[in-house]
Amino acid sequence: MIRGPRERFGPAVAVVAVALLLVTVVGAWPPLVAVESGSMEPAVERGDLVVVTAVDRFPWSEPVGSDADDPPTRLDGAGDVVVFTSPVDPRRPILHRVAFRVTAGEDWTDRADPDLLDGADCTDIATCPAPYDGYVTYGDANGEYDQSAGIAPVVHERLIHAKALVAIPHLGHFQLAVDAAVARFGVVPAGVGILVAVSLVSGTGAFLVGRVREGWRTRNDRKGGRRPPR
Repeated sequence: MIRGPRERFGPAVAVVAVALLLVTVVGAWPPLVAVESGSMEPAVERGDLVVVTAVDRFPWSEPVGSDADDPPTRLDGAGDVVVFTSPVDPRRPILHRVAFRVTAGEDWTDRADPDLLDGADCTDIATCPAPYDGYVTYGDANGEYDQSAGIAPVVHERLIHAKALVAIPHLGHFQLAVDAAVARFGVVPAGVGILVAVSLVSGTGAFLVGRVREGWRTRNDRKGGRRPPR
């Protein structure tokens, strides 16, 4: 049986359509972020897929920290969880929780949780006093602020790309595998390999579905006393 383009590439087209719909709704690209580390465990683990939305998307406003009087609840914790770029390693966006907002020149350790400073004070931290308005952030599992640990400086608002909404367990492993393939083989070879794999998987799925339907039709014909067509 010859499979047409629809049967071969139908699932791939459906995936692209869902991705475009997500971009339209959440206003961020990519709308799904695969988690590479365990810094946000136990709510978010490595290999989870996180749905994100643009920071300025209705009804959101600027990120709200865990120190707010009535902070939003995000991913089993208080305060917004955001995706931002760190100048320390711009190639790897960070998904961490907002602790509080700071203003330029502020000694923000006065408002910090001592347990998350690991004994440091303002003189020990490169971005204290705050060099500009921004946010202090942390990973739930790290036990220390990103700024005191040297993971990132005070996060400027222009470096924040999105807010995290919900985590889907384990579905991020595919994206991590794709990223690894692109890093190793390049965009074009990895893209060709992915298209071939999608075609094979979708074609195999269509073939199996067709066989199941044919089997059910044959069985029903036999029950009705009719001979199956040759």
